Amino acid sequence: MGIMKKLRLAAFAASIFAVAGLLPAAPALAQGLAPAGGRTADTIAAVVNDGVITQRELDNRVGLITRRLNQQNAPIPPMNQLQAQVLNQMVLERIQLQKAKEDGISVDDAAVQRTLTRLAQANGMDLATYRSRIEAAGVPWDTFMKDARTELTLSKLREKEVDSKISVTDAEVANYIASQRGPNAGQQNDLHFEHIFIKAPLNASQTDIEAAQKKADDLLKQAQSGSKFSSLAKSNSQAADASKGGDMGFQPPAKLPPEWVTAASTLRPGEVNPSVIRTNDGFEIVRLVERRQGQGTSASAPQLVQTHVRHILLRVGDGMSEPQARQKLLEIKKEVQAGSDFAKFAHTYSQDGSASQGGDLGWISPGETVPEFERAMNSLQDGQISDPVRTEYGYHLIQVLGRREAEGSVAQQMDLARQAIGQRKAEQAYADWLRQLRDSAYVDYKISGLTPPQQH
Repeated sequence: MGIMKKLRLAAFAASIFAVAGLLPAAPALAQGLAPAGGRTADTIAAVVNDGVITQRELDNRVGLITRRLNQQNAPIPPMNQLQAQVLNQMVLERIQLQKAKEDGISVDDAAVQRTLTRLAQANGMDLATYRSRIEAAGVPWDTFMKDARTELTLSKLREKEVDSKISVTDAEVANYIASQRGPNAGQQNDLHFEHIFIKAPLNASQTDIEAAQKKADDLLKQAQSGSKFSSLAKSNSQAADASKGGDMGFQPPAKLPPEWVTAASTLRPGEVNPSVIRTNDGFEIVRLVERRQGQGTSASAPQLVQTHVRHILLRVGDGMSEPQARQKLLEIKKEVQAGSDFAKFAHTYSQDGSASQGGDLGWISPGETVPEFERAMNSLQDGQISDPVRTEYGYHLIQVLGRREAEGSVAQQMDLARQAIGQRKAEQAYADWLRQLRDSAYVDYKISGLTPPQQH
């Protein structure tokens, strides 16, 4: 199984296991359990189109999360903030479920059982043992199965409304193949970019995303109208390099987001990309400063490169903050570099299905992992260990064990590239679709003073 499938399966497990309070902002139902604080009144927390989310449903989920955090002696956000985060996710979930019902999408019992069996296997357990683990965390199995059905329904909805409509051109495939060579291969051109980053993760509230997009659009207009790009970056960018005017220096295409490489193919030096680029983390305004001949020579015929890689994954929200996850992985990296066994740390700490194999993901091809993981992996030399890498699944410590040219025909290599591009385009399209679906819905929050904030 490729890493994309492994990580998707892990994300699915995380989202439905969130009913145990492991991931506060994940979309998982928690009906039928005792509400927090002993509250019994079943008033309305929010109206969503022609349906409602009751206070009891909100209390149930908040109660599970609070109980789990208390068990782990983890800090608990202020209650109004926690309620806002949870309610916002419940609203998004309910809107999608209503759309799925309109589309006639349903999931049968057999599909739910197959999925739970795969989740158990991914965690190195049989289904009975996996069920025991879930119930030991205080989650009734029937509730867990209901959450699994919800996640499967949302996945089928996304496939119908978004993924099935994605197309990839031959030109995009050719450009992608040319950029996917790993750090040891020559590149025709290094690219020098400046950028302005406005933070807006995909799981942020709709209000925060819209505000970030408006700010990015305004900055793009200023950059196009002649304002000095570096000054705009220093004053507005939320990236670490803002103090340097957003200057990225020269980078090989393999180390840059693929959307930037695509933009560079149509830009002249000094030009600002005519549209804002949406990423999983926010919005980017980019300016191509210059191109130069890359170091080394390009292969006469571009080849995809497979990478043998292993990793340790720590999830944020499982009683662990982002700083704690980063610090723990930095400590592990230091010990491994001093001679400790990477695999043993993966066995002990990694929260991915690959933990039982010492974090070993085997040989993976371009496109079989999420972009942030792939970019970090591509920048590593053989044997090198990354710093902590943030993806939508948490923080990873990545080690490259080796590389080889991808086997198979040119047609097979093109198919791999087409899949990778399609996946990345689908992520962007899904974010846009979800935003439009939320905009078209009628939502009325009934809890006084509770406006869903940005989630982290």
